[in-house]
Amino acid sequence: MKESEKRICQNCHNEFTIEPDDFVFYEKMKVSTPTFCPDCRFQRRLSFRNNRVFYKRECALCGEKLLTIYNPDRPYTIYCRDCWLSDKWNPTDYGREYDFSIPFFSQFRSLQTKVPRINLYRYNFIESEYCNYGLDFKECYLMFGGHSNERVYFGNQVFDSRDTLDVAFSEKIELGYENFECARTNKLLFGSFCMDCMDSRYLVECRNCMSCFGCVGLTNKQYYIYNQPRTKEEYEKFILSSNFASYKAHTEFLKKVEELRMAVPHRYARIYKSINSDGDDLYEVKNVHNSFSSRQSENSKYLFFIRNNAKECYDNSFQGFNSELLYEIAHGFSGSNTAFGIRNLYNQDSRYNEECQNCQSIFGCEGLRKKNYCILNKQYSKEEYETLILKIIKHMEEMPYIDKNGRVYKYGDFFPSDLAPFAYNESIAQEYYPLSKEQALEHGYLWKEIEERNYNITMRNENIPDDIKTVGDDFVNQMIECGHQGKCLEQCTEAFRVTSHELEFYRRMSLPLPRFCPNCRHYQRINLRNPLKLWHRKCMREGCQNEFETSYAPERPEIIYCESCYQQEVV
Repeated sequence: MKESEKRICQNCHNEFTIEPDDFVFYEKMKVSTPTFCPDCRFQRRLSFRNNRVFYKRECALCGEKLLTIYNPDRPYTIYCRDCWLSDKWNPTDYGREYDFSIPFFSQFRSLQTKVPRINLYRYNFIESEYCNYGLDFKECYLMFGGHSNERVYFGNQVFDSRDTLDVAFSEKIELGYENFECARTNKLLFGSFCMDCMDSRYLVECRNCMSCFGCVGLTNKQYYIYNQPRTKEEYEKFILSSNFASYKAHTEFLKKVEELRMAVPHRYARIYKSINSDGDDLYEVKNVHNSFSSRQSENSKYLFFIRNNAKECYDNSFQGFNSELLYEIAHGFSGSNTAFGIRNLYNQDSRYNEECQNCQSIFGCEGLRKKNYCILNKQYSKEEYETLILKIIKHMEEMPYIDKNGRVYKYGDFFPSDLAPFAYNESIAQEYYPLSKEQALEHGYLWKEIEERNYNITMRNENIPDDIKTVGDDFVNQMIECGHQGKCLEQCTEAFRVTSHELEFYRRMSLPLPRFCPNCRHYQRINLRNPLKLWHRKCMREGCQNEFETSYAPERPEIIYCESCYQQEVV
């Protein structure tokens, strides 16, 4: 087995390490070792996904008006879902011979602009027009990613949830509001990293709690206020006397919870029911390293939001469901022995494909379904395919693609950012690696200028009523100024409306009106997560010498304990 090696990332020029186990994986996948560091690889994959920036266009086949994530200014042909899945066109009609006189990625970029694309990535959506990436949505609004949701508004990666607003990376939520990385909760309002909690508000990292308020790190508790026990009568009196519908009171609650969060010890990582793994927000994983927000995975590394039985996968994001031997995958579903893919489903033995489904042994293809032995959408026999693949790999080594920043892409590198169909600030890369326009252009990304909006703002942010009880039904007609006024890097829409469904929910749950547009609220939620990086640290409990990998940077002020000390002192 090879020893560890230090490399310099050709993008950020920072040093990164390739471990002995990494070499074993790359050899198994028959790919070269990476030339970009893990952070830059992840950032580049994210730039190929646009969740929430919509455009109005017409289907290029049937003429139906539709919503799509593809800017009309980009050179792509867009079909509605029915036309894209129909037999009215054939992706292999766009096949072409491999040209050994130009780099592979240049040829693939040409193919990208010719093969039709589906307008949105969704299935079985009922009255959920402004949603993307998901399955089985009913009466949802501005929901991006997830499965089996009803009446969920302003969500991202939400599963099996009902009657909930402003939620992200959560599952089995009912009557929830402003929940992040939560599971199996009912009537939890303003909760983060909580499980199995009910009838509570302002909780952080709590488990199996009921009727608690403003608490951090509690387990199996009831009738607690700011981590202090109360009688049932005392708790109910506090709840009745508090004006939860006031935004001013809400900001005071948040301030007190943050003070408490800084005062109590924190577990070095939220890793549950797992073996020999490091990262954060992991559940039921084994031998998984440097990974985040993932579950049911094993023998893998550099994962983000991976679900349900992923084995031996490296550099995967938004992927899962019986996946094995996958490398550098940007959003997909299932598959085996597949590398360098974007939005592929159930593919095997494949490399460098986008939006292909149920295919085996394909290379550099776009939009194929149920095909074998294809290269650049052209059909070959098994023997022809295997012979040509070897020549292409050699060609990619001898004639690499070089972008305008001088970065070199050979076989074994993910698609260059030049091939991303979205501007940087349209993609979710902006959520995790925010850049200004100048920074994005400097790194070679596209940038979309903010279009002039014809909003007639009827209510300035400072004039939003403090108390929901004073708000009339006609408030839904107001065009409200976002508190960021478009001056942030959070895809701010500058103004927003409150729908009748929202207003009813705020009244029912006694909640203050929001001060920011849905996009800015989404960014505030995901910023509750620690950086997707690890630092080597020691337990801060006096006398303990345990060391660990944690997403809490050394300069941060929180008190960080190892698992053993946390269990002894907190739980």
